[in-house]
Amino acid sequence: MNETKPVAVLLADDHPVVREGLSAMLESADDITVVGQAGSGEEAIVQAAALRPDIVLLDLRMGGMDGVAATGHILRRCPGTKVVIVTTYEDDADILRAVEAGAAGYLLKGSSRQELIDAVHTAARGETVLTPSLAGKLFRARVVEPSPLSGRECEVLGLVSQGLTNAEIGARLFISEATVKTHLLRSFKKLGVSDRTAAVMTALDRGLL
Repeated sequence: MNETKPVAVLLADDHPVVREGLSAMLESADDITVVGQAGSGEEAIVQAAALRPDIVLLDLRMGGMDGVAATGHILRRCPGTKVVIVTTYEDDADILRAVEAGAAGYLLKGSSRQELIDAVHTAARGETVLTPSLAGKLFRARVVEPSPLSGRECEVLGLVSQGLTNAEIGARLFISEATVKTHLLRSFKKLGVSDRTAAVMTALDRGLL
């Protein structure tokens, strides 16, 4: 963080009262300046691209695009900007989604003024922000994160990785070739790929095979 230049913050929340409250707390710090406010995920993306803030404090659940989706768009357009999710929710899955989307941290709206200011400074230094009560939740969410693929889908992809055709896989598993194709198509969708090779490579990279 450059000590001679205030940390520029963009606030994004669909409740004006919340935005004003956060703004008042942040502006009380001499080295933080609120450069803009947004009322939706879409607006946050546009303002972030225009203002290039150091930090975006982003509500998790807003009308339209949610905070996790907005995080991805903001980071792609503004790689130098850090996003910190600020929310009332403590759901394990939400925390994991936010962090995996590239958020620099996850802060509860009930945090004190000093915790909020400290979070902005921490994110500006390139460090991870996580309310202490959420650290354990994030760890548990990572530990119990289930595989997106079923046992059969993993089995089919494992045989694809060995170079077997759909017909050969069907014969090996005593299922029809059409069923093999169905398992593959479901795997493609879950892994976000469009062909057999990409599916195998992605599954291997994610430790699913």
